[in-house]
Amino acid sequence: MAATITPIDSERDKKRRVEEYDHGSGRRPPNDNRDKRTGGGGDGDNFNNRPAGRRGPRERLGRYRVLIFFALAGDLMFFVALVTVFFVSQTNGHFDAYNRYINDWLPTTVPPILWLNTALLFLSSVSMEIARRRMFEESHAMEEWLGIGRPTSRRAIPWLAVTIILGGLFLAGQTIAWQQLALQHVLFASSQSSHFFYLITYTHAIHLFLGLGFLIAALSGLYLSRQMETRQILVDSSAWYWHSMGIFWLFIFTLLAFFQ
Repeated sequence: MAATITPIDSERDKKRRVEEYDHGSGRRPPNDNRDKRTGGGGDGDNFNNRPAGRRGPRERLGRYRVLIFFALAGDLMFFVALVTVFFVSQTNGHFDAYNRYINDWLPTTVPPILWLNTALLFLSSVSMEIARRRMFEESHAMEEWLGIGRPTSRRAIPWLAVTIILGGLFLAGQTIAWQQLALQHVLFASSQSSHFFYLITYTHAIHLFLGLGFLIAALSGLYLSRQMETRQILVDSSAWYWHSMGIFWLFIFTLLAFFQ
């Protein structure tokens, strides 16, 4: 009697191993069972139950967020140091020959265009957040993961472009504000107040210019990158940096407008 040989179902086992293995290259859905609006951080995502040694898109996104956090922490300390010197110089004075206390601080009038600039930066932060959320909408992200076009990228691109335009308008408005002060003969070395006004606004403008570079890189990545998780990371990281620059500016503008 001939022996009956049962073939090993190697193909099925191989397929199951590939599906279960998540190496962070976009093979599995990038937002499985998590908050569909924010792209992570929601309750019940079961992410802590992932087997040890396996890292997926969520872990990679978290690492980039940590890097952004540490970079912004350094910027925050720098701005805090500037503000501290600002207040110290504001209250610093001297006694003249007649024993009268003299304070040389002369407040710098904030150009009205800075109010418009603040509104533009706030709107850009709103559009940036919309673009970020578009990248993590679960239904569209699943379609993109399955290879049915790039619906998340298509929905995020217009909002990202709007953010870049508004950011460019903000920097143009800052340039106009500096020109208006120069026409009033309020220059960098005119007084201690103007010195800090230019120093703080120039520093923030440089950081925002770098932020525009990140946004342009993210926009390019939406067209060029093949991996969905890479596109998500580019937009997400740029969004958190941009939001931070908006918060920094609100603090700076409040300081310059109301505390001189």
